[in-house]
Amino acid sequence: MYGRLMGKRITGEFFRDQVAGDGYHACDYLLACDMEMDPVPGYSFTSWETGYSDFHLRCDMPTLRRASWLPNTALVMCDVLRDHQPVSISPRQMLRNQLARAGELGYVVMGGSEIELYVFDETYESASDKRYHDLRTAGRYVEDYHILQGTKEEALIGAIRRNLEDSGIPVEFSKGEWGPGQQEINLRYSEALEQADANVIYKHAAKEIAAAQGKAVTFMAKWDEKLAGSSMHIHISLCDAQSGRNLFPGNQSIGPVQASDEFRWFLGGWMAAAYEMTACYAPSVNSYKRFQEGSFAPTGLAWSYDNRTAGFRVVGSGPSLRIECRIPGADANPYIAYAAIIGAGLNGITNKVEPPQIFQGDIYSAGDLPRVPKTLGEATTAFETSELALSAFGQDVVDHYLHFLRTEQRKFDEVVTCWERNRFFERA
Repeated sequence: MYGRLMGKRITGEFFRDQVAGDGYHACDYLLACDMEMDPVPGYSFTSWETGYSDFHLRCDMPTLRRASWLPNTALVMCDVLRDHQPVSISPRQMLRNQLARAGELGYVVMGGSEIELYVFDETYESASDKRYHDLRTAGRYVEDYHILQGTKEEALIGAIRRNLEDSGIPVEFSKGEWGPGQQEINLRYSEALEQADANVIYKHAAKEIAAAQGKAVTFMAKWDEKLAGSSMHIHISLCDAQSGRNLFPGNQSIGPVQASDEFRWFLGGWMAAAYEMTACYAPSVNSYKRFQEGSFAPTGLAWSYDNRTAGFRVVGSGPSLRIECRIPGADANPYIAYAAIIGAGLNGITNKVEPPQIFQGDIYSAGDLPRVPKTLGEATTAFETSELALSAFGQDVVDHYLHFLRTEQRKFDEVVTCWERNRFFERA
């Protein structure tokens, strides 16, 4: 559920002879455990009572690609099945279901993600030994767009870019970001499932390539309260399934944008559900540390044209017209984030949901704007009461994801933090 790759290493001959056609099996607790691989009680999907049986993993063979950063290795994405049926709570299936709905309406959903990360002159082991305090970032100062600092980090970032390209994941560019040691790598715009797969592989590859170089990277939404958070800005457009034409441009004036009904209603539906679906974009306690007033992480649920402080930034024109959502963090599960976006946008089209008026001005001084949830608990409650989540995902998915979110909150609440010891040890 965290959006990280799980699976097995399979010999080439056995893959060719059996797995490519028949798939393989793994323990179903993988969809019902926490970050520490603790089998969490309370899931209806699987439990100690049912014995944690197997599910079936079917290879999605068009995704087979070299993992060029590893010797003699290829990687293939799989779909999760039980009793020969897709498992609805699997994040990849959550996205597949929304894309099927889009296909029934004649749409192909296109997406692009800008995923930020921090680079450290540490190994993962040295960072752990330091208990993740006083870590040395690869940069010493704000490096937004800095070519010089980017060159210093190019040994790692360049290796990530090149290996992604060599593994069939086209990259647009990388750039220095606002924090010291912070970079952003943008993958080529593509169909939404292809993009989500690429996002997950990029994050995985970045960690493995960093480890091989004696470095560490993190995709935490907010690794240090004093520094900029890391985002996953998601760009979306709808294309006609027959012609491939972008359906967002049109003849209607919506603020300064010349757009279509599909654009208007998709934006309206997406925005109307933004508060209740934030848990799909910000899935951990840490995620909400990123939403700070006066930063480029949005707090206001408004849309503007080419305004980086708004939760929804409309950019481009004509064939390049698209909607960028700046709410998701780099820690979001791409499959779940894209599924929530598409479910909300399609609901907007189906029900002709109008977006609010365009916002212009200083979003941080606008006290009357709706805001993103302030905590994971607030976001979880909003998701629990969301009619859209229920209609788009189904009761089984909603219940499963709610238990996942509540487990994240419970695990945090049970821990005594460094902040508490620093504050209260002597002075309480």
